Amino acid sequence: MICKKVISAILEGEYIVNEPLLAEREMAVKYQVGRPTIREALQRLERDGWIAARKGMPAVVNDYWSYGNLMTIVDILQCYEEIPNVFIEYMLGLRIALAPAYMKEAVAHNQVKVIALFTKLDELQDDAKSYAVFDWTLHQNLAQLSPNPIYRLLLNSFADIYIPMAEKYFSEPLHRKVSSQYYDDLVLSLLKGDVEATEQLTKMMMEQSLVLWMKKSEGAKES
Repeated sequence: MICKKVISAILEGEYIVNEPLLAEREMAVKYQVGRPTIREALQRLERDGWIAARKGMPAVVNDYWSYGNLMTIVDILQCYEEIPNVFIEYMLGLRIALAPAYMKEAVAHNQVKVIALFTKLDELQDDAKSYAVFDWTLHQNLAQLSPNPIYRLLLNSFADIYIPMAEKYFSEPLHRKVSSQYYDDLVLSLLKGDVEATEQLTKMMMEQSLVLWMKKSEGAKES
């Protein structure tokens, strides 16, 4: 895919930020495709914040951290065979801001349906893949049960990369153990109907997840 090749070239420094790309004709030769294919790829790259088009001139490479959007993150991660640890750190940090909010709204408006999300908790297998799928499904459904559709759109943006990142996180047995306890505590809180306590419990777990991951990452650097 041309977009992925261009993005990889940007990430690897072949195309420099604030510098122009090759002209369309040159890119068509380089990637051995027609100019309409190049034009279509450039339009998508502009839409996702990677480049800035200039009429009659080659597009310029953007500072993608400043001009990108959620799809920029997805594009970056799809260029890696293994997701870098720092991106998991970023995702865990994002969940601290988002998860307590959509948890609170989901419980406030759909308490019974939220409780139903845990009906198969006893069947959860103690392996990274099972926890990753359960966690993704839980958060996706919580966002769906919130009356705010923005949460759903945000979660959907990470549909292709959330589970691979979660698998890497849950590969650590301690992380699975802590999350298992969180799920149990969450069910008890939900049964009591205490919305504020459920929100606070979720916030504490999201913060603890980030701390656990950073400790694991630091330990890997030292070893």
